[in-house]
Amino acid sequence: MDVWHLALPVNARRDHGIGSVEHSVDIVVLRLTAEDGTVGWGEASPWSVFTGSAEASFAALDRYIRPLVVGVPVGNRAAIMQAAAYAVAHCTEAKAALETALLDLHGRISGQPVWALLGGKCRDTIPLSCSIADPDFDKDLALMDRIRADGLRIIKLKTGFKGHAYDVMRLERLRNDYPEFDIRIDYNQGLHHDDALRCVRDMAQFAPTFIEQPVKAHLRPLMAEIRRSIPVPLLADESVFGPEDMQLAIDGQIADGVSIKIMKTGGLTRAQTVARMAANIGMSAYGGDMFEAGLAHLAGTHMIAATPEITLGCEFYQASYFLVEDILETPFEVRDGQVVVPTGPGLGIVPDPERINRYTVSGSRA
Repeated sequence: MDVWHLALPVNARRDHGIGSVEHSVDIVVLRLTAEDGTVGWGEASPWSVFTGSAEASFAALDRYIRPLVVGVPVGNRAAIMQAAAYAVAHCTEAKAALETALLDLHGRISGQPVWALLGGKCRDTIPLSCSIADPDFDKDLALMDRIRADGLRIIKLKTGFKGHAYDVMRLERLRNDYPEFDIRIDYNQGLHHDDALRCVRDMAQFAPTFIEQPVKAHLRPLMAEIRRSIPVPLLADESVFGPEDMQLAIDGQIADGVSIKIMKTGGLTRAQTVARMAANIGMSAYGGDMFEAGLAHLAGTHMIAATPEITLGCEFYQASYFLVEDILETPFEVRDGQVVVPTGPGLGIVPDPERINRYTVSGSRA
């Protein structure tokens, strides 16, 4: 078992309701090597204001989870994940990296794609959404022209970080200049509870496909009130990490849909569980992400490919549009606005060891 903490340069600033990212993003890469030399890879993509820190993910894997893995058969994935759940609290991104690496290793040994190990493929491509989140709106308009030329037709406008008037201005401009786009809105908890209902009602008049997580994660009663007060679907993100939170969301009727991220749920199989819980009561779901490299994108792609309940596409855009350089040996494939589901064994693509070494902050040599 080998673990690396990487800092990957990015090409722009991204502002969200709960914080900003610029210069670089931190990820943790995990490699499991079987006794025959076959390897499996996983990625933890934390964000300190959302799920946790890269330092915590690194320690969780290197110190607390390592004893549960080394010397254990790869086929014991369920038992390993059960033990990891209680070996260290939280650290859901580390647990997602662990299950990804176990699935990748199992798939490469058995010659099967990860999606086959998760129940079988229900789709060959997944519609891709790109987030619009640069505080310099002119730069985002240039990005809009680029993604339109590439065939993308879904965007998520990040709001709640620079005032309501700024959000309205941008949405009006996008609606007028890019009428062919499916536009979604995401506050990332950015609204104060006193102003939330007024602001969300204003934005709902533009008929976005959905409005996501306008207020703090714990304000579930207010989420429920907002949901009842607007004519467009309300989605939960930070309010729902795993199946436990999903049950609270169902009981409280706080949303019409949910953002499902393997970094929140703590693994691919738990992400599938959340999607099925949502679908069982008629809630929609889409594949969200963190500030990920292509390795985590691959894990999410395989999960969505095997989860028919996730119907609103995915947000795996960073490897193509945000990172200066991805870590995969061959590019994460996006074609005509669609993420292409890999067909090779395991995750289908491996990281480039030279790039891992180039961006390593701490850990072994790849």
